[in-house]
Amino acid sequence: MTLMIPDSPVPAGMTPKELLLELACALYARGKITKVRGAEIAGVDFFTFQGALGEREISTYTDDDVNQEIGTFNRLFPNHPLPPAKG
Repeated sequence: MTLMIPDSPVPAGMTPKELLLELACALYARGKITKVRGAEIAGVDFFTFQGALGEREISTYTDDDVNQEIGTFNRLFPNHPLPPAKG
């Protein structure tokens, strides 16, 4: 896919590579793509993309992660069960 963006709305000094990274981070933050796909779109490795998400304070902790943590807690402390996270 080729995406054409007019030069005028792009902040001065922003490179096409930086713009792709911002786009990938925004799509990930909205739940539209995975971290792997975000790294591919941005043209960076997985860990660089994950670092970029962290710099932008975009959580990489999913509902599934939370539910796994809750399941572990409930197995360790069966007398004090927590309900599953709502997604």
